[in-house]
Amino acid sequence: MNLHRMLRARAAEGRPVTVGLIGAGKFGSMFLASAERTPGLHVAGIADLSPARARAALARIGWPEARGAAPDLDAALRSGATALLEDAMALIAEPRIEVVIECTGNPAAGIRHALAAIAQGKHVVMVNVEADVLAGPLLAERARTAGVVYSLAYGDQPALVCELVDTLRAAGFPVVAAGKGTKYLPHFHESTPETVWGFYGLAPEQAQAGGMNPQMFNSFLDGTKSGIEMAAIANATGLLPPEDGLLFPPCGTRDLPTVLRPRAEGGVLHAKGQVEVVSSLERDGRPVADDLRWGVYAVFEGETDYIRRCFAEYGVATDPSGRYAALWRPYHFIGLELGVSVASAALRREPTGAPEAWRGDVVATAKRDLAAGEVLDGEGGAMVWGKCLPAARSLEMGALPIGLAHGVALTRPVRRGETVRWADVAFDPAAEAVRVRREMEAAARLR
Repeated sequence: MNLHRMLRARAAEGRPVTVGLIGAGKFGSMFLASAERTPGLHVAGIADLSPARARAALARIGWPEARGAAPDLDAALRSGATALLEDAMALIAEPRIEVVIECTGNPAAGIRHALAAIAQGKHVVMVNVEADVLAGPLLAERARTAGVVYSLAYGDQPALVCELVDTLRAAGFPVVAAGKGTKYLPHFHESTPETVWGFYGLAPEQAQAGGMNPQMFNSFLDGTKSGIEMAAIANATGLLPPEDGLLFPPCGTRDLPTVLRPRAEGGVLHAKGQVEVVSSLERDGRPVADDLRWGVYAVFEGETDYIRRCFAEYGVATDPSGRYAALWRPYHFIGLELGVSVASAALRREPTGAPEAWRGDVVATAKRDLAAGEVLDGEGGAMVWGKCLPAARSLEMGALPIGLAHGVALTRPVRRGETVRWADVAFDPAAEAVRVRREMEAAARLR
């Protein structure tokens, strides 16, 4: 409740929290739009493979021209301006940077940058949830050992769900289910970058004019991004994915406590304590009333007659029995809220959600029959989608994580709907992301 006060104090002292941003895409641009208006934050450097793109992003959000004109990091840190550079490692190595925001969306890059930042004694805010789900539990442990913060990104749905879960548990409520909403129908799992715009009601020309990436948007639609976000929540909260993947039940806000309760009591959960995504569409395509497409939720339990009576007295949304209740937030602000994570890491030395253990994984699942010799095209592509499973089951299956299902050739065919396994692909064991992931898997086997 006091982050703004702490930020103002740092501003008054003339030593704002110094930030290095890696990746100037949509999420990064949204953060910059709010950071420029936040006292006590200084974005000293932005690293992007295309400095011209970063410069265009600053112009688009109305960043003051004088503040984006620093010739190098040293000048930026001395003047309060911002330097643009290509070399992310140079940004990470600057000793005066306190917090590194990893915003590339590339799992391998995210792991590389996080490891380097932790080694340099810097806090890491991991917007790159793809990297977090691939190896976040290991990265978080490395950060704890180094005495720095590794944090999920506030404004993105996993961190907001973590906040809901933590608030309810701190108030003494058992959390029965938590997650987010999305637009979902079963056949979306087979969507490709070539078909995706029809599902969004856009012509390809409209999407191109808007600078929209079809593979990225396809990962939102085909269930991969939902799976990744639920795995991140599972790893941070102890809630578990369903044994055979997310169900995506159609559900509006008022029905949350009725739908997301145990099957034995009329709901869809196989057990209490799950992550789940609710759909804004009925299975026949009709819109769900009071949908939660852009929001997050948690369902919790009133364990005594007195607590349940309080629910009724204060208008809490419950199931017909009054035992299960729901709390939700109808939308999230994405990068516009990211400064909360930056301030929390630097000033409180607390993450806005972080992996505690490896509980959820996202495995590559064939969209169609795949032939030996085909090269996988990764998250949001035409070949595989990411299915959220318990980590223990993924490990037992030898499943290939979706974050490594790009640019690797199949050594044998995989049928539509089947899980792609490590044994099905020719991977490079020396690649850093592969080594880190395999290290995490090996540690899990020893537990």
